[in-house]
Amino acid sequence: MKVRKYPRGISEFVDRHGKLRIRGRRTGWPTYYFKTRPPSEAFEEELRCWLSREGRGPIIGMDRVRVGTISALVVRYYRSLEYFKLEKTTQATYRGILDRFRAEHGHRTVVGLDKQAVRKLVEAKRDTPWAANNFLKLLRVLMRFAIEENMRRDDPTSGVRPVVSKTTGHHSWTEAEIAQFEKVHAVGSRARLAFALLLYTGQRRSDVIHMGPQHVKNGCISVRQQKTGAVLEIPIHSELARIIAATPGGHLNYLVTNERGKSKSFTAPGFTNWFREMCRDAGLSHCSAHGLRKALARRLAEAGCSEHEIAAITGHRSLQEVRRYTQAASQLVLAHRAMGAIPSPKVEQKLATPAKRLAKKRSK
Repeated sequence: MKVRKYPRGISEFVDRHGKLRIRGRRTGWPTYYFKTRPPSEAFEEELRCWLSREGRGPIIGMDRVRVGTISALVVRYYRSLEYFKLEKTTQATYRGILDRFRAEHGHRTVVGLDKQAVRKLVEAKRDTPWAANNFLKLLRVLMRFAIEENMRRDDPTSGVRPVVSKTTGHHSWTEAEIAQFEKVHAVGSRARLAFALLLYTGQRRSDVIHMGPQHVKNGCISVRQQKTGAVLEIPIHSELARIIAATPGGHLNYLVTNERGKSKSFTAPGFTNWFREMCRDAGLSHCSAHGLRKALARRLAEAGCSEHEIAAITGHRSLQEVRRYTQAASQLVLAHRAMGAIPSPKVEQKLATPAKRLAKKRSK
């Protein structure tokens, strides 16, 4: 029998009567037995109902919120199929933003949220433009979900402009900063290995912490990006190979913690905090793990790689994002390469000496 893949919390089994059953259960939810079987449209519809709120009783927490409030909307969104389809890292990011929004404004009604109120909420975060724009982006998602749930008829975020950011996000490491980190953290240390994995693969922290020897084949390291789901085969740079070989291993992951003599896998936030300490030790408190991803994009741009070639390494789906990442490409390097591409004019006849002109005439 072919084993099917189901969403989290759903499993199939054969009961004592020899009948195939499909069961859905999660912590805090009543157990539910599906009445239809896959593959069928009926099962897909029943699955959507179970993942939302129908067919499994009241939503956990709904009895503690007033109907029609922002708090009730957020709780309903957490139980939706749209939220369920998000990657776990994205779910955690969304929940952090929405929980803060719910704590401050959860008692207000959804229909009472107008465009002016949205502008005020966004402007209140203008000192942190990236946080303001992320909040606005997520609020748009929430309001569109409210329209689908018939909790309001229009989108109050429509026409609200994002905050103009004067920064380019995470600082892209310079060559001097890269050399400074390498000088402090020698080859063979965990810090140097983490640094090399970030710099020579160009991947996010959530992907780097899961890399291990089992992902290496034919000189490439295989990566399935957690954020996008993209599958990449990245050739291993000779410097990265040298550092991996010089660093003690023996674990499924290249990077592990070492707490109380026990080795454990890093979490994404835990890795960020640890690597930030490594940067401070090198006198680079303004640098971050994500900045090395941008540094590789800069290096590739300075080497003459096209945007499509850079995206093949970083995994970006949008070339606009690649352009944003390569803004730190050295102007001087690019200018020298651009000037070198201009052919020199033919001035041989003007600069020729009388002897050369005579030799040319005799040859004819």
